[in-house]
Amino acid sequence: MQPGQKKLVRFLQSWIISTLAVALAAMILPNHIHYETKFALVFASLLLGILNAFVRPILMLIALPLLIFTLGLFTLVINALLLYFVGYLLRPSFYVDTFGYAFLGALIISIITVILNIMTGNSNVRVQRGPPGPPNNKKNDGDGPVIDV
Repeated sequence: MQPGQKKLVRFLQSWIISTLAVALAAMILPNHIHYETKFALVFASLLLGILNAFVRPILMLIALPLLIFTLGLFTLVINALLLYFVGYLLRPSFYVDTFGYAFLGALIISIITVILNIMTGNSNVRVQRGPPGPPNNKKNDGDGPVIDV
C-alpha cells in the first residue's frame, strides 16, 4: 500500500473510532448529548476531529501554564470546550446541554478512543503480553542513544 493510501486508511479508521466514541457517549448520556440523525453524529465527529487537529494545538499552547500546573489534566477541559463548541455550531441537529455534560462526554470519548485505538493497533501504545524477551546481548559499541544525566 502506498504512503498516501496508508494515511487515508488511518484517517478513516480514526474517524470511525471517533464516531463510535461520540455515539457511545451519547448513549451513555442520552438526555444530555443529543443528535437527530446518524448523519448529524457522523458530521459532528468529523468536525470534532478537524477542531482537534487545528484548534486544539493552539489552545494547548495558550493553556500551557495550566497544563503544566495540573500535570496535563487541563487537557480534559480543552476537550470539553471543543465538544461543547461543536454542539454550539451544530445546535439543532447535535448539541450538548451544559459544559458539565460536555466534560463528562469528553472524558467518555477520550477513554473509548484510547481503548479502541489500542484494540485496532491505531495507536503508539503497545501492549505486551507475557514475560519480557531475553536481554539484548549485543556488545555496546557506542552507536546507541546517549542519555546525559
